[in-house]
Amino acid sequence: MRAIYACVVAFTLLLCGNALAQTRYPETVIRILVGFPAGTAPDVVARIIADKMNLSFGKPVVIENISGASGNIACDRVAKALPDGYTLVMCGNGSLVVAPSLYEKLPYDPAKDFAPISRVFVAANLLVVHPDVPAKSLAELVALAKAKPGELTYGHTGVGTSQHLAGELFKSMARVDITHVPYKGNVPAITDLLSGQTHMVFATMPTVLPHVKAGKLKGVAVLGATRSPAVPDVPAMAETLPGFEVNNWIGTFGPAGLPADIASRLNAEILALMRTPAIQQRLLAEGARFTPMAPARFAEFVAAETAKWGKLIREVGIHAD
Repeated sequence: MRAIYACVVAFTLLLCGNALAQTRYPETVIRILVGFPAGTAPDVVARIIADKMNLSFGKPVVIENISGASGNIACDRVAKALPDGYTLVMCGNGSLVVAPSLYEKLPYDPAKDFAPISRVFVAANLLVVHPDVPAKSLAELVALAKAKPGELTYGHTGVGTSQHLAGELFKSMARVDITHVPYKGNVPAITDLLSGQTHMVFATMPTVLPHVKAGKLKGVAVLGATRSPAVPDVPAMAETLPGFEVNNWIGTFGPAGLPADIASRLNAEILALMRTPAIQQRLLAEGARFTPMAPARFAEFVAAETAKWGKLIREVGIHAD
C-alpha cells in the first residue's frame, strides 16, 4: 500500500512540476530555425518576431539560419528536438505541404512530427507577362495559349516550387498547354522574362511588383480568391477561373508533443505582434496579409493544403530532381 501511495505522490509531483515549468515558460533561450538565408521573407519576419519576443518574454530569442534542401534541413532538426518550446521553426508550404508528395522519402513526417503554432502571414502571388505578349487580360491570355499550344513559356524557380505548381494548376484549370522553364532562383527567372526570353512568370508579389509599377511587366492576375490592395486594378485569378488560389504562407511550428499551453502562449504573442499597425502596413505594401489562426485551426489548414497540392502533384506527375 505504501508503495502504491509513493507512486501516486511521485506521479502527482511530476505533473505539478511539468505544469509549473510550463507556467514559468520561457526560462532560457528560445531558438527559431529558418531554413533559408538571411534577407528572405521567412528570415525577415522571424527576426521581427524574435526582437519583440525578447522584450515581452524577457529571455533571448535567437534566429538560426539553416539553409538547404528548400528548408527541409531546418524542419528535420525541429522534428527531432525536445517538445519543450525552446526550438521552433519558421517555414512555409514547401517543406510541410509540398515535400511529402514531391519526395519519395523525407527524414521527418510532416503530418506527425510537428505542432502547428501560428500561421504568420500569407503572401499573394502575381501572374505577370512580358509587355510584348498580346494579351491584356487573363481571358485573352487563355485564348492566346489555346491558339498556340506549347508555344508560350513560363519561368519558375524550381520543380515543386509554388511558382511551378501555380503554372501547372493554371494549365489544368484553364485547359491550356504552356511550357515550363526552370531556373535556379527568382533573379534569373525574372531577368529572362524582362528580356523577353520567356512569356510569363507566376511570381511572388514583392519580386515583380516594382517592374509592374515601372511598366516593364504587365500584371495579368493576382493568384488568389480576391484582389490585392497592392495592385487593386489587377483582377483576381478566381474571377476568371473560379476556385483558383495559390498563396505562399509562412508559419511557426514546434516539435510534436509541444504542450498546448505553450503553443497557445506563443500563438498569442505572435498574433499580437502581427496585429500592430506598423506590421500591417508593411505586409500590405508587399502584397501580403495577416490571417490569424489558433493552433488547432492552423493544423486543419495545413492538412487541407497538403491534400490539395498532393492531388495536383500526383495528377501531373511532378517529381523532385
